[in-house]
Amino acid sequence: MSSSQPISIRQLFANDLAFMESLLDTFGEAFDEVDTYSSSRPSNAYLKRLLSSNYFIALAALKNGSVVGGIAAYELQKFEQERSEIYIYDLAVAVAHRREGIATALIQELKKIAVARAAYVIFVQADIGDDPAIALYTKLGAREDVLHFDIAVAVSDDDA
Repeated sequence: MSSSQPISIRQLFANDLAFMESLLDTFGEAFDEVDTYSSSRPSNAYLKRLLSSNYFIALAALKNGSVVGGIAAYELQKFEQERSEIYIYDLAVAVAHRREGIATALIQELKKIAVARAAYVIFVQADIGDDPAIALYTKLGAREDVLHFDIAVAVSDDDA
C-alpha cells in the first residue's frame, strides 16, 4: 500500500476483537516474535475483559480497514497523588508502513486519551540499539536513562 493512503487511529473496545487479533499479529511480525504473540493467544473472553477495563488502552492504526500499527498501553493509578500515568507497553508499525508518521500519530492519539483521563505523563521504554524507537521517543519526550530488572515470580529453592 502506498503511504498516500490515509490512516485512521481507532481505540479498541470489547467489540473490536477482530482488530485486536490483527494487532497481535502486527506486534508479532514487527517485533519478529510471532510465537510470543500467537502460540498462546488469550481467549475472546479474556480480550473482551481487557478491552473493557479502565486500565488498558489499545489503539490500532488502520489503512483501508487493515491494521498496520498499534499501541498497547496501561493507565497506572498513582498512590502519592490523585493522578495517573500512561505506560506504553508495546508500539509497533508494520515494516511496509514505517516512516509514514504512523507511530507519531498513535502517540498523538494516546496523548488525547491521557488528557481526557487526567494523566500527567506518558512513559515508554526503548531497548539499547533500537535506534528508530530511541529517535522517535527523543523527538517526542525527555530521555531518562534507567535500569530495568525482571524479577521472576516463581519461587526457587534458593529463595525459600
